[in-house]
Amino acid sequence: MSRLSFAARALRIAPLALVLPVTDAPARTPAALQSVEVEYNGSFTFARIMYGSGYGFRRGGSAWAHDYPQADRHLPSILAYVTTARPNLDASNVFTLEDPEIFRYPVLYISEPGFWTVTEEGAANLRQHILKGGFLILDDFEGRQLDNALEQLRRALPEYQPIEIGPDHPIFDSFFKIDNIYIPHPLVAVTPVYYGLFEDNDPARRMLAIINHNNDLAEYWEWSNSGYFPVDLTNEAYKIGVNYLVYSFTH
Repeated sequence: MSRLSFAARALRIAPLALVLPVTDAPARTPAALQSVEVEYNGSFTFARIMYGSGYGFRRGGSAWAHDYPQADRHLPSILAYVTTARPNLDASNVFTLEDPEIFRYPVLYISEPGFWTVTEEGAANLRQHILKGGFLILDDFEGRQLDNALEQLRRALPEYQPIEIGPDHPIFDSFFKIDNIYIPHPLVAVTPVYYGLFEDNDPARRMLAIINHNNDLAEYWEWSNSGYFPVDLTNEAYKIGVNYLVYSFTH
């Protein structure tokens, strides 16, 4: 790719409704937020998990919605631009883990899991989803927030232990070859760390979940068409996101 961000080029080709700031979005009720914006059609749709008692937007609402909806719609646009995948681009979906609709969507994304709480039903559904072949992405949290994220995961997958991974893991070579995976957190002075959950707790087996600790990839995705963050870092954040999706499609 040239110095020009492939993110900027892709979003220029398929701008959709992506330039609207979250704060301009009309207020919606929890039920409306959870309604399916893209009916299932067999193509990849970004699926975000809603949790907690406050179902509003991050700016005045719940942590689950940080970077929503721009990040959820920008990443599939990049996926379509650089691969032969043809994801749904006009919208994304939001579900609670209690909703059986999650089983139609192989990749689930949870933002700010330091504030995440899971019910017994939600934990059971998450466990079934992942053990059937699903993939979970935890993103946008720092420091001791990891304790809560892991506690909630243990409620669904108590026998799986988080294992730190580095740039030699195949997920960082599933489409783009990424040598430096430690993209600086866009807003907080912390050192990124990546953990995986694996079948049989074996890093050579299928990864069940990726945990982006001390990181916030979606912040880069959200603001990629604004020039708010450096082009090079934004591109690297997209490369990791594309690799996550390609890995999940092929494992």
